Amino acid sequence: MTYGYVRVSSVTQNIDRQMEEMYKLNLTEKQIFIDKESGKDFNRNNYKRLKKKLKKDDLVIIKSIDRLGRNYEMIIEEWHYITKIIEADIFVIDMPLLDTRNTATNLVGKFISDLVLQILSFVAENERINIKQRQAEGIRIAKEKGVVFGRPKANLPTNFKEICFNYKTKKISCTKAANLCNVSRPTFLKYYNCIF
Repeated sequence: MTYGYVRVSSVTQNIDRQMEEMYKLNLTEKQIFIDKESGKDFNRNNYKRLKKKLKKDDLVIIKSIDRLGRNYEMIIEEWHYITKIIEADIFVIDMPLLDTRNTATNLVGKFISDLVLQILSFVAENERINIKQRQAEGIRIAKEKGVVFGRPKANLPTNFKEICFNYKTKKISCTKAANLCNVSRPTFLKYYNCIF
């Protein structure tokens, strides 16, 4: 049986490009497993379903090698599990050299496939590291320019400590204290706990 696996890193990303490639290879929607989650943690329900369904000599088609995972170890581990433990085949659309169907009896083909896998896995992990580094640099530069990240701080009244003291001594309720500060109860308690 032939299956396709499609993954995007978030619910907002589009799967159309990967799906189009699967349809070109005559896969139906029932044959395609889709996950819209990050590959870094591998808690992908449909990927797990696919692995449970796979049998010897089945074929898994993926658009690119990084669909199996985001770092070198994950990709190698998943590749090994599918091709060596389950004894299914993998075809990577973007890298036709990574087609285990062509290497089953050909020692040179197997060597080339394994070598390309190692290189591409390394490149995928390096790209992930580079993305994180570029993101960190962008955040640092934005902070230097005065960009503020996160939720804005609540504007607390000048008599906030007095209100907190009245709340602590049970002169006023939490709801009343929050209303006096013009914030929600959880926000009041958050700032109150910073002081007391």
